[in-house]
Amino acid sequence: MSLRNFPHNPNNRGGSGSPDPWLEFSNIFRSGDQPLPQPWNEIFGPLRRGAVDELMVVGQIGQSLDGRIATESGHSKYINGPAGLTHLHRLRALVDAVVVGVGTAVADDPQLTVRRVAGQQPARVVIDPSGRLAGKARIFNEDGVRRILITAERKSAAAVRGVELVGLPTTDGHLAPAAILAALADCGMRRILIEGGADTVSRFLAAGCLDRMHVIVAPIILGAGRPGIALPPVERADQAMRVPMLTHRIEDETLFDCDLVAQRLPVGVAKRST
Repeated sequence: MSLRNFPHNPNNRGGSGSPDPWLEFSNIFRSGDQPLPQPWNEIFGPLRRGAVDELMVVGQIGQSLDGRIATESGHSKYINGPAGLTHLHRLRALVDAVVVGVGTAVADDPQLTVRRVAGQQPARVVIDPSGRLAGKARIFNEDGVRRILITAERKSAAAVRGVELVGLPTTDGHLAPAAILAALADCGMRRILIEGGADTVSRFLAAGCLDRMHVIVAPIILGAGRPGIALPPVERADQAMRVPMLTHRIEDETLFDCDLVAQRLPVGVAKRST
């Protein structure tokens, strides 16, 4: 399937006075069981509900042809072009919460808002086990949207007005992806986007905590740099993770939509402090 002929410019609403087809799609997506219209149903329809438990968890990575998400110096703005960025904002518009690790929050200071398309703003969640993130981070901006800080239990974290604090047990300084999802489910989140960075997405993938993964590949070759996915090594190629996958052309970029349901583990109840 190709979306080459459909608008990726957020200002393109299909003509003066015409309804925005994406806004119509996103409203129907969230409304219940009404059939989803094209052209986006093939890509976003599988994200409507989970098959393992009440959650639908999707990871996303934007990378180069040679699997890099940044140069060796860490520069990454922007490997993906306008179409890939718009796809990311569409994902944000369809989920209840968007999650990033503290490394991404510190390095990029992202807003995690829906700006390139019309749609509902998701709750913003940062995983920060050691309380590194400053209260001035844009993820904590007061704009009427829920903000959640997930940290280690009994860890002293700077109080930020209106930000919900969730404390979870750690193992070797890390918070278990399944515990994070259980805590977010307890907060009322059902569709969850694990947006980054690469280490965070990789940890959720390795833990069997993703239903799907969207990998947007841009037509560039960096030659060296930071990899998009890092998993424990395997000895033989036939031991590698092989998953069902669909590909979609989005202007000059390619979306690899990976179905991870077969390895997804059900999420239990979180043991947490607040």
